[in-house]
Amino acid sequence: MENTTALHAWLDAYSISHQNPTNILIHKICVPTIALTILGFLWAVPVPKFIRQSFGNAFSHFIPMLVIGPILAFYFSLSTKMAIIMSVIVLLAFAILVRMEQKNVPIFRLSLIIFILAWIGQFVGHGVEGKKPSFTEDLQFLAVGPLWTLASVFRALGIEY
Repeated sequence: MENTTALHAWLDAYSISHQNPTNILIHKICVPTIALTILGFLWAVPVPKFIRQSFGNAFSHFIPMLVIGPILAFYFSLSTKMAIIMSVIVLLAFAILVRMEQKNVPIFRLSLIIFILAWIGQFVGHGVEGKKPSFTEDLQFLAVGPLWTLASVFRALGIEY
């Protein structure tokens, strides 16, 4: 069930601490980057051997699916269009992670470095803004940030969300 009123309320509340153009630009870069690095962290969590043996490779990375599922459900409750796009982005990220794993890229270490740099960027942006990050009031804003970024893409393309 979509709830565009709730979606707009979340986006409006998030926007309150994101008014400065420099902060907005930083967030449009850093929020998706942080979201992707979190997927990288989750991907790198070792799966117990009995799960791999019992369920095979299909469930070798069930932890990111387990964590991202409720977030995508939250997105679907707010906007089907945005949730579908987010689901596609997650699937693309998983495909990239598979490829990185095949190339023996140190996913956790790389994610950690990028995660730290992106959070530094976020705090610089909020320093410029002069306001605390939204998630300090409600942790759900950590899930709203990527929707806020996607909403700006939808608006630029003239797509209703």
